[in-house]
Amino acid sequence: MLDSIQVTGQKDTRSGFGDGIFELGQKKPNVVALTADLAGSLKLGPFIKSFPDRFIQCGIAEANMIGIAAGLTVGGKIPFTTTFANFSTGRVYDQIRQSVAYSGKNVKICASHAGLTLGEDGATHQILEDIGLMKMLPGMTVIVPCDYNQTKAATIAIADYEGPVYLRFGRPVWPIFTNPEEPFIIGKAQQLAEGSDVSIFACGHLVWKAIEAARILREKGILADVINIHTIKPLDKEAVIQSIKKTGCAVTAEEHNVLGGLGDSIAQVSTATHPIPIEMIGTQDTFGESGKPTELLKKYGLDTEFIVAAAEKVMARKNA
Repeated sequence: MLDSIQVTGQKDTRSGFGDGIFELGQKKPNVVALTADLAGSLKLGPFIKSFPDRFIQCGIAEANMIGIAAGLTVGGKIPFTTTFANFSTGRVYDQIRQSVAYSGKNVKICASHAGLTLGEDGATHQILEDIGLMKMLPGMTVIVPCDYNQTKAATIAIADYEGPVYLRFGRPVWPIFTNPEEPFIIGKAQQLAEGSDVSIFACGHLVWKAIEAARILREKGILADVINIHTIKPLDKEAVIQSIKKTGCAVTAEEHNVLGGLGDSIAQVSTATHPIPIEMIGTQDTFGESGKPTELLKKYGLDTEFIVAAAEKVMARKNA
């Protein structure tokens, strides 16, 4: 299974969103796109050109954008709000909580430039706590796809899903390795490699890093179960339990604070059902800084080599 994963190109995941919403615009006349002065960054050009009457430029007024989106759902529209992840969540948390989550509105909150790989814009823009913020909201679905193909598929899938959704993706050009024909199933984890020694659960950009780590580990005689947890909430608990019962230890990998993110979700399942040693790859309760995306991943311990080291460490703990 691991050998069948091949890079077919490179493209930023935000372009997957842009192409996905453009395709939706052709199929679903009730899809509406809103942005807070970042139409170009969110790749909305084709949608705006083809469906100008279904595009709303809210300006730098994110809270207002969320309120407008909530109101549009009352008339049967499916609003997709767009801006950077920091401004999609931290800046407007009260409006999301009250007008969208509490009210159960069918708003799709689409957030680009998430995590450290936002890069040079620095700590004020590199939100690393948004997964935690959003997954704690009752009724909120949280999705973090891994590449261009999966982001496009997820964008299309959430239009048919009734209820609020947080869709998180990124800025940098990244390897494309998933099958463009594979349907995106919300809440269903994706098995990318089978192994019996250690489970590696990853989301977003770090799924590719997990694949790289699994290949290195195999050269060392360690077989990793690699699972793409593209849906953080609702979590595919069955897939998690099945894997950890088989391997007896796990590594989680995410471009997010280890507090409140994917690692916490996996640990909760393990604690309740099948306690095992777990090592978490993510930022360690810290803000980021300005820099090149790949260099930041390395500095903050989120690169391939750190996943490999975490796997070896957690296996040693299992066998102690």
